[in-house]
Amino acid sequence: MAISSKPASASAGPLNPKTTHREFFGFPGAVGVMGITVTVLYTWYFSCNERDGCQLPLTADRWRHVLASAADLQSYFNPQALKYVAMWWAWLAILYFVLPARKVQGVVLRNGQRLAYPISGLTSFLVTVLTAAAVYAQVGLAPFLWIAEHYFELAFASLVFSSLLAVFVYLYSFRHSSVEREGKPVVMLALAGNSGNPVYDFFIGRELNPRIGALDIKYFCELRPGIMGWALLNASFAIKQYAQQGSVSAAMWLAIVPQIAYCIDTLVFEDKVLTTMDITTDGFGWMLSFGDLTWVPFMYSLQARYLSFTPVHLSSEYAASVALLSVCSFFVFRLSNSQKNAFRTNPDDPKLKHLKYITTKTGSRLLVSGWWGMARHINYTGDWMYGLAQCLATGFATPMTYFFSAYFLVLLLHRNYRDECKCREKYGSDWDIYCKLVPYMFIPYLI
Repeated sequence: MAISSKPASASAGPLNPKTTHREFFGFPGAVGVMGITVTVLYTWYFSCNERDGCQLPLTADRWRHVLASAADLQSYFNPQALKYVAMWWAWLAILYFVLPARKVQGVVLRNGQRLAYPISGLTSFLVTVLTAAAVYAQVGLAPFLWIAEHYFELAFASLVFSSLLAVFVYLYSFRHSSVEREGKPVVMLALAGNSGNPVYDFFIGRELNPRIGALDIKYFCELRPGIMGWALLNASFAIKQYAQQGSVSAAMWLAIVPQIAYCIDTLVFEDKVLTTMDITTDGFGWMLSFGDLTWVPFMYSLQARYLSFTPVHLSSEYAASVALLSVCSFFVFRLSNSQKNAFRTNPDDPKLKHLKYITTKTGSRLLVSGWWGMARHINYTGDWMYGLAQCLATGFATPMTYFFSAYFLVLLLHRNYRDECKCREKYGSDWDIYCKLVPYMFIPYLI
């Protein structure tokens, strides 16, 4: 369902202009990112596992081991794992359709339309949790232990599935012309995904909102299979630790409780994803398909996987400090985002009258007090420190479990760069005024 309105830029040019600026340096960057991320996925498993321990591959022998293990495809290609990954995706897709949902309209698109999205992610999660509880009541811990023991087989299956999905949506984007013709359907492409280079467009995402009937593939993948899969993997690794060690350690709780809480928080505020760049700007290609379905669940669960086979004993003082960091950073992340969302929804709300803002020439209002007067991306600061706390729960025996924190820092810095460029282009000189009023990007008086 789409609601039409007059597009603000109806006369500004063609609906699908040729891509002139290519992110990640275009074709070589796209190939490089695909190669590097898959290499990291392999390396972090074959260098950090129950059999070999958890050490960075800093020697020729370690790299030979990683390469030899990666080349042994038969040891980790499991058709059963591929079947389960497909079933997981299909299960959540069925819930997407059958569960009652509140319909929310997305932002106005370049063609003047707004797409409708079902908000039922949290309900899907709760139904899935109840189903998992029913499975446990019937057959015990065996299915969850299978998930933990066959982690990399599932990760490889997810890599195959997400890549095939990216191929499908790329080919599917050619079902109609991308050039407007009277009386003919037209596919709206992402502004960054119409370069004409098939490899780059496949990677970055050619179509903006690929849909099959009411199933919005990008929106569905953004929060459901990967986010919920992350929670399922964490729970499975905790169950494995319990089965092998007789209890769930404080370190494991400190790692998985904040992560599962983050997953639930994301689903509680599911409608807020509709204004993010992933939905409004980016196409759905390999980058998002792999990122949502493979990278998030299988790389973000690294801490729990490590703790499932490595006993880590934390002092009471250290554990309390990590817990305090988790709570404080979560509140920074959540309260700052909630303030921003409330102001966007109704800036004239009497509850927000204490907030100061500037009005730009575009008519937009930019907050210069409250959380957003402290730093332009204060929510990113809370988000990163929240992830750091989860890494600290693993102790200091190996730097490999801190990959999440290091990667997340790079990701947030890249998002910050994109945000700053977008805002500078949109607001012009008003953005310079705003930056003078809010000079810090992340941490007040420091950065």
